[in-house]
Amino acid sequence: MSAETPAAAPGQFTRRRLQFRAWRGTRPFWAGLFVMLGGFLILYFPYAHLQLGHLTMTMGTPGGSSSLIIGVLLIVLGVTLWVQQHIRVFAGIAAILLALVSIPLSNIGGFIVGFLLSLIGGALAVAWSPGAPPQQQPPAEAAPGEGGAPQTAPLPEQRTDAPGDVPFQGFAAPGENDLSGTSPANGANGRHSAG
Repeated sequence: MSAETPAAAPGQFTRRRLQFRAWRGTRPFWAGLFVMLGGFLILYFPYAHLQLGHLTMTMGTPGGSSSLIIGVLLIVLGVTLWVQQHIRVFAGIAAILLALVSIPLSNIGGFIVGFLLSLIGGALAVAWSPGAPPQQQPPAEAAPGEGGAPQTAPLPEQRTDAPGDVPFQGFAAPGENDLSGTSPANGANGRHSAG
C-alpha cells in the first residue's frame, strides 16, 4: 500500500459497534445489565434442576413464588433502565429494595450473588447522570473586550473626611458596625448577659 491509497470505509461490524457504543453511552447500560443478571439469578435457583447422573435434585422451597415475582420485577427494571433512562432513580431505588427483600424471601437473594448484582446495579442506576452535551467551541479570534491585554480591577472609592486625614478605604472602623454585642468598644468584652 502506498501513502496515496485511500482508507477503506469502515465495515458493517465497525459501524454497528460504534452505534452500540453511542447508544450505550446515553443510558445507564451497566446498571441495567447488573440488575437483569441479579434478577435472573434470583429467579433461576428455585426452579433449577440439578442432574447428578440419574438423580435429579430440585430446589423446592417456599420462596419459589416470591423468587418468581422478585426476579421478574428486577428483569423488568433492568430493561426499563435501558429504554427509559429518565426514571433511573426510581428504578435504581426499586432494584435496591427488591434486592434487600430477596435475602429473606428467596434463597438468600440467589445465594448472595443475585443480591449483590442487583444491589450494585441499583446503586449504579441511582448514581448515573447523563453527560453534558458538547459545547460549541469559541471562534479563534477574541471578541472586543475579551482576550488581549488584561484589564485591571476598579479601585475602591477613596475619600477624605477632612483635609489632613488619611483617605477612607471603604472599610468601617473596628467596632463601628458590630451587631453581635461582643465588641470591647461597647463594653461587653465578649460576655453575654444571662438576664
